[in-house]
Amino acid sequence: MEMRPYVEELCEEFVAAAAGGGDEARALAERLVGPLESAARLTLLKVLSAAADEITRDLAPGSVDVRLRGLDPGFVVTPPPAAEPFQDEPAPDRPLAPEPALPLDATGTEAGGATARINFRPPEQLKAQIDEAAGKQGLSVNAWLVRACQAVLASESRRGEQSTPQGGRRFTGWVR
Repeated sequence: MEMRPYVEELCEEFVAAAAGGGDEARALAERLVGPLESAARLTLLKVLSAAADEITRDLAPGSVDVRLRGLDPGFVVTPPPAAEPFQDEPAPDRPLAPEPALPLDATGTEAGGATARINFRPPEQLKAQIDEAAGKQGLSVNAWLVRACQAVLASESRRGEQSTPQGGRRFTGWVR
């Protein structure tokens, strides 16, 4: 994304606005264009970074990064990993029901839901691994733990759905 046209337009508008104040004001505005150009580039970069952070929160565990190439920013999008297929086969007479999506807020908790506090004391080595995993995904440790718990519970509920046949109980074996 090239920022030059946007910054040049801002500087031209600045000089044109100052021209209404006479030659002296216009000359001062022309001297200030250099520092204004740098400030405008930095401000635009901050805005793009903030937008990328907000998109990353919604896209997690994927991410969007802003990278500079020369003076121009670019975006690097890392999509979330594809879900791994479930290993067990579903019962032949019962299709799997799709899992309802849970809307999550920026902290990774269910949107609109109440939060609860848990005192969690993992071993030092596990804590370091959790910190690293959360950092790689651009999440807080709390948001990462919430999502990890949700994934495990969703996986367990899918397993429970698959193990119960449609008609309730099923018995197999020999009868005398």
